[in-house]
Amino acid sequence: MQMSAYVRDIFSEPVDQDFLTKDPSIKVKVPAQLRATDTTTLTWDQLRAALDDMESHDRVCLELDMTNALRPSELFALRWCRWDAANLKMHLVETVYKGKIRLWGKTKLSLSALHIPEDLAVGIEKWREACPDSSPNAFIFPTREGGFQDTDNYRKRVLQTLAVRLGLPKLTFQVIRRTIATLAQHLGSVKDVQGLLRHMRAPTTTDTYQQIIPEGVASTLNSINRQLRKNTSAGKGQQGGDQRVEKELAHLSSRRSCKMRVSIFDAK
Repeated sequence: MQMSAYVRDIFSEPVDQDFLTKDPSIKVKVPAQLRATDTTTLTWDQLRAALDDMESHDRVCLELDMTNALRPSELFALRWCRWDAANLKMHLVETVYKGKIRLWGKTKLSLSALHIPEDLAVGIEKWREACPDSSPNAFIFPTREGGFQDTDNYRKRVLQTLAVRLGLPKLTFQVIRRTIATLAQHLGSVKDVQGLLRHMRAPTTTDTYQQIIPEGVASTLNSINRQLRKNTSAGKGQQGGDQRVEKELAHLSSRRSCKMRVSIFDAK
C-alpha cells in the first residue's frame, strides 16, 4: 500500500509538468493477497521479565523506551543536556537515522517534552553517575566509542538475544510500541494513548497499533450479560411482586364480600 502511494507520487509531478501525457501508475494495482501484518504483542509479565533480565544500563534504556513508547531513532538520540531532572522532563529535539543526526522526527508531534515517572527518573540519575561520559552533549545511551547506538545492531545484539533467552514470540521496538498501545487502552482514553505514542491522528493509534485483547473482550461480554440479567431479574421480580399484591388484594376483597353475604343472611 505504501509503495503504491510512492509510485503515484513519483509520476504525478511529470504529468503535472506535461512531461508525460498519461499517468502510468493508474494501472498499478495492489495485489489481492498481501503478506499478513505483524500484530505480535506481549503481556505485562513478559515486559517485566525482559526488564528483570537486563543489565542496569540496558534496563534503564529499555524501561524508558517502554514507558514512553519511544521510537529507536528518538531513544538513541537523547543527550544528557535534554534531561531535566528537576521537572521530570526528557526533551526530544533530534533523531538519529542511518548514521546521521536529524533535527526533525517522523511526525510533527515526535519532538516534544516527555514526562518521566519519579521511579524511572531515579534510575536515569543512577545511570548518569555510572556512565562513562555524562557531559551535557554526550549521548545518554552511547556505544563504547561514545557515539549513538545503531538500531539494527541493538535489536540483534540485545532484543533478539533476550527474546530467545526468555522464550518470547518476538521482541523489537515496533512490538514494544504496539504492546504498550494495546495494554494502555484500559489505563487511559484513546487521546491519552495517542498522546503517548505522539501520533497525529487517533485512527493510527486505534487501527494500526492497538490490538484486541481477548481477555478484555470476555470481560466486556461478562459485564454486558450481568447487566442484562440484572435488569431482567429486577423486572421479573417487580412484575411478580405486583402480581402477588394484586392476588392478595383480590383474595381479601373476596373474603370481605363473603362475610358480608353471610352477615346479611344471618340477619334475615
